[in-house]
Amino acid sequence: MKAKIKPRIDLKNRTKLETVIPLSVPFIIFIDPSDVCNFRCKFCPTADRELMKLIPGRNYGIMDFNLYTKIIDDICEFERPLKVLRLYKDGEPFVHPRFAEMVKYAKERRCAERVDTTTNASLLSPKKNIEIIETGIDRINISIYGVRSEQYLEFSKYRINYPTFIEVIRHLYENRRGCEIIIKINGDSLTEEDKVKFYEIFGDMADGVYIEHTMSCWPEFDLEQKKVEVNQEFGIYGQAIKEVGVCPYIFYSFSINSNGWASACFLDWERKLIIGDANKDSVKDIWRGIQLRAYQEMMLRRERKQHPVCGDCGQMTHGHPDDIDVHAQELRGKLNRLKNE
Repeated sequence: MKAKIKPRIDLKNRTKLETVIPLSVPFIIFIDPSDVCNFRCKFCPTADRELMKLIPGRNYGIMDFNLYTKIIDDICEFERPLKVLRLYKDGEPFVHPRFAEMVKYAKERRCAERVDTTTNASLLSPKKNIEIIETGIDRINISIYGVRSEQYLEFSKYRINYPTFIEVIRHLYENRRGCEIIIKINGDSLTEEDKVKFYEIFGDMADGVYIEHTMSCWPEFDLEQKKVEVNQEFGIYGQAIKEVGVCPYIFYSFSINSNGWASACFLDWERKLIIGDANKDSVKDIWRGIQLRAYQEMMLRRERKQHPVCGDCGQMTHGHPDDIDVHAQELRGKLNRLKNE
């Protein structure tokens, strides 16, 4: 196996948030090219299409390309580029027919140091691979849902020709140029034999591979009802489970949904954490606006557990990469001083 075993995110070489908050420029902005997916995975609210019809603000479609270019132009107004522009949130990004153009536009405008995405890879083909790689995309995270066709059908309700699927991913890797390919799978439902098979299949067609654990990351989405068991021994990356009181994400990132509504959180599938509208607001104003600041201050007052959406967020036990709890009072003082300037 050539690929390194490594998670999607770097858990070791991270910027200490307490040394840089408040940020004038976010590290990461998520933009959702499509909030619809061709898969119907058990763990994901987007897969419940009847439920999605009940959510105000769920576009359940693709982002208008003119809106997208407006957002990228807005991002270019920041004093420096983002660290990461992530073209992914709720849906399958490659559902958008102009995904390659979206990457190309962002790369040409140099609004971010890196542009990446996360995909189930089912819509790739040799032709599409080349089209996407030629945009200069920096990283593609591929989520795998089984090591045989039957597992895909059972878990994602999607029929896949597994041998063809593998060869398309191999083609992507062999033609990747400077693009990093990371492949991961949830291992809690796999046998030990299946885990070995995963590494055997994908270890030679990726720059990194990883077996993750199941977590309940979507607030107010009941995985037990979907008969998905959450791992209570390990966090998503195999780390110890530890709850933090302060959400670190809202201090360095936010998301823009496919309809242009901006969310404080990349897990806001219900559109309950809206902080602006990129159709009419500038991205810079959203990042520095009073609505996001209110969420940040709430977190630093250690009131997350009382919040109706954020209070039971599984990301704060099983998936967070940063812990700034002990710095909450200090950071609150910094925010207050900035507000008074």
